[in-house]
Amino acid sequence: MNRVDSSPGPVRTRRSFIFLGCGATIGLLLAGYALFTARGTSTLVVPPEDVALVNQQPISRIDYVQQLRAVFDVDFEHATSDQRRKVLDDMIREELFVQRGKELDVASTDPEVRSAMVNAVELEIAADAISTQPSDQQLMDYFAAHRDRYASEGIMTVADLIFDVGDPADAGRAAAALASTAPTPEFISQWHAKASPTVGDEQFYFAAKIHLGDQLFDIAKGLGNASASAPIMRHDGIHVLYMFANHHPVPVDFATARDRVLGDYRNESISRMRAGDETFLRKRANVLIANDLR
Repeated sequence: MNRVDSSPGPVRTRRSFIFLGCGATIGLLLAGYALFTARGTSTLVVPPEDVALVNQQPISRIDYVQQLRAVFDVDFEHATSDQRRKVLDDMIREELFVQRGKELDVASTDPEVRSAMVNAVELEIAADAISTQPSDQQLMDYFAAHRDRYASEGIMTVADLIFDVGDPADAGRAAAALASTAPTPEFISQWHAKASPTVGDEQFYFAAKIHLGDQLFDIAKGLGNASASAPIMRHDGIHVLYMFANHHPVPVDFATARDRVLGDYRNESISRMRAGDETFLRKRANVLIANDLR
C-alpha cells in the first residue's frame, strides 16, 4: 500500500514565502507613503491649509482669501470661479517669478530688491516694539529723562552782517552802533557790509541753524531782542549778528507731548532691537574686511 506524505514542510515553506512577500509589499507601500508625505519632500497632495504648491512652496489659503478680498472685495464663498482663478493664477505667477529671482540671485544685484529685503527684515525686528503698548509710567519716565526735547519750536528774526576781514575796526564800530539802531538797508550800505538774505524774516530755530551754521546759531540763540553780537571772525569775513526778536522754546507738559514721547520711545526701542540683531548676525557670520578698511 502506498503511503501519503503528510509532512507539512513544503506547505509551510510556501506559506512563509507568501507572508514574506506580503510583508515586503506592505513595507514598501508604507515607506513610499512616508517618503512622499514627509515634510520637505515632494508630494502630490496639497495640504488643507494651502491652495497650491509651486515647486513644493505653499501658497497659503489665508493669503489667498486676503488677496481675493483686496482685489475684488469679496470673500471666498461669494467669489465667482473666474475671480478665484484670476487671483490664484496671479499668486502662482508671483511665486514662480520669486523663485526665478532667487535662481538668478536678483537680490545681490538689484539695489531695489536688496533695499526691500533689508526693510522687510527691519520691519520684522521692529514688530514687537511697534505692537507693544508701554505704560504711562514708562512714558513719563522717558519724558523726564529727555525733558529738553519737548518744547515749542523757537522762532528768531536775525540779521547776519558780514564785514571785510581787511578792516576789523569797521566791524567793531558797526557792532557798537547796532546797540542803538537796527540794521536798515542804509545802515548796511553805510558800513559796506553784506547781509544775509533772510534779514527781517522770522525763522524757526531749525531753519536759522541751517542758514547760520552751528557756531553762529549758538551765539544767536543767546541774544536778546534788539541786541547785537560782538564781531565773530570766520573764514569768509567778520560776522556781526543782530537779533530783532528771539522767542525761545517753551517747555510743554507731558499731556501735550505724549504722542511725541510715545513715538520717540518706540523709535529708541526699535533702534536697540536692530542693534542687538545686527550684533547677533555679525557674531554668527564670517565677515572679512579688506586690510585698508580695517
